[in-house]
Amino acid sequence: MPRQTEYYHDPNAPVANSLAPTSFAVVRDAQRRVLLVQRIDTRNWELPGGKVNADESAPDAAAREVNEEAGVLITVTGLAGVYTDPGHVMVYSSGEVRQQFAVCFHATPLRGEPRPDHKETINAAWVETEALDDLPIHPSAKLRLAHAVKQPAQVHVA
Repeated sequence: MPRQTEYYHDPNAPVANSLAPTSFAVVRDAQRRVLLVQRIDTRNWELPGGKVNADESAPDAAAREVNEEAGVLITVTGLAGVYTDPGHVMVYSSGEVRQQFAVCFHATPLRGEPRPDHKETINAAWVETEALDDLPIHPSAKLRLAHAVKQPAQVHVA
């Protein structure tokens, strides 16, 4: 379901009426580059990830989403952080106002080359950490990336 509007610490944002568990992966290759995808709807770059289905674990959801959105099979290696910001909501045409409950995992690639799915993503690529500041990235994704890339041994809860 495509987003209609996204609010980030906007005093005019509606109050969330649902909470959705989501799972993302910070995938690092042998050169320490990070795997990012570019969204079709906003053109922002972000970590691959998405909704956790009722029949799967959060790590399994991260692996599935990375494969779907970026074409890379991964293995989850640890927890990077948990993010539950009530000031960040997404409004959908159905009337749902969703607050994410995002779990981010560290992961390594097993096989596959980055490629977009052309449903949710228009690009997928390994990105040097020095180039992250040059890309359009939503503030919430920047925070998750900063925590995972700069302090990979620590777990962040926000």
